[in-house]
Amino acid sequence: MDRREQLADAGIRLTARGGMRALTHRAVDAEAGLAAGSTSYYARTRRELTALVVARVTAQLSAELGALQIPDDLDDAAVVQIAAAFLEQLAARAEAQAARLALLLELRDDQDLRAPLTGADPVRARLDDVARSLLSSLGVVAPEQSAVTLVGLIDAMLLYRTAAVAPLDTVSVLTAFIAGLPRR
Repeated sequence: MDRREQLADAGIRLTARGGMRALTHRAVDAEAGLAAGSTSYYARTRRELTALVVARVTAQLSAELGALQIPDDLDDAAVVQIAAAFLEQLAARAEAQAARLALLLELRDDQDLRAPLTGADPVRARLDDVARSLLSSLGVVAPEQSAVTLVGLIDAMLLYRTAAVAPLDTVSVLTAFIAGLPRR
């Protein structure tokens, strides 16, 4: 792990625990176990520090997507299993998801920094492509539209889970969604 990743991971932990107010250069130095001023070498401003954290969260999502295994033979149950397993993979990075939620709320007025955390990011486009491929294999009508909805549903359940709103049976939700899609 390089120094930028180390600092970004420290920033993720701080943001997950204390929100954006906790993300300071001094706090990142301390969290990373580095000498005071170390973070400022890599991120001179608070905005650059925030961008470092955003980039790390996005890179982790991209890595999770790259590790996604899709079998050749797909049916409804297999697609539900793939989607549920992906959600579980993402949820396992609880700190990154909590930091992402805090960043999404805090960066509402900064579209440049917020974009990588939303549907405007190339990683999201790749997610939509994977979902479209899965739904196409099931013979779903208009798989492009349903794919965007499926990715949004997974994201909503992830954020619901991250915020510990209430227990949620993700497999049942995904099963109902997939079963309700019109087929050719």
